[in-house]
Amino acid sequence: MAPPVGAPTGDSSLVFRAGTLLCALRLGEVVETMRPLVTHPLAGTPAFVTGICIMRGIPTLVIDVARLLGGAGADVERFIAVRTEHGPVAFATGAIHGVRPVSADSAHRHEALLGDAPARLVAAVGTIDAEPVLLLQSMRLVPDEVWAAAAALTVPS
Repeated sequence: MAPPVGAPTGDSSLVFRAGTLLCALRLGEVVETMRPLVTHPLAGTPAFVTGICIMRGIPTLVIDVARLLGGAGADVERFIAVRTEHGPVAFATGAIHGVRPVSADSAHRHEALLGDAPARLVAAVGTIDAEPVLLLQSMRLVPDEVWAAAAALTVPS
């Protein structure tokens, strides 16, 4: 059965700011949101890796989403905790705008616009109201070389 005309469709996604960009993560990828935690710098990682924090007793990489996607840092208001195959990651973001339906089916890939590098970060580009929204692929946001650098700094217990 098709949804009623005008009804929101798409996956429930957490919508947030990353600098001037409006972004979304599918709710299934989000563990929780929280106030920013104390973050310790981590040498040898790209500029978008703010550092490492202790989240629920676990050392966790902190990724500045605005710097990762747009190149410039922005004010951090929230952390969004996500699970990845390598462990938890905290995304440092701006304001959270709530849960909204964002559909990758109705959104566009825009390969010509995004190029190869962002293609691993952005699942699709859609709209909310009259503003573009980047539907992110959280599992792919942290490159393997960042995990390798973090692993090299981990002290065995």
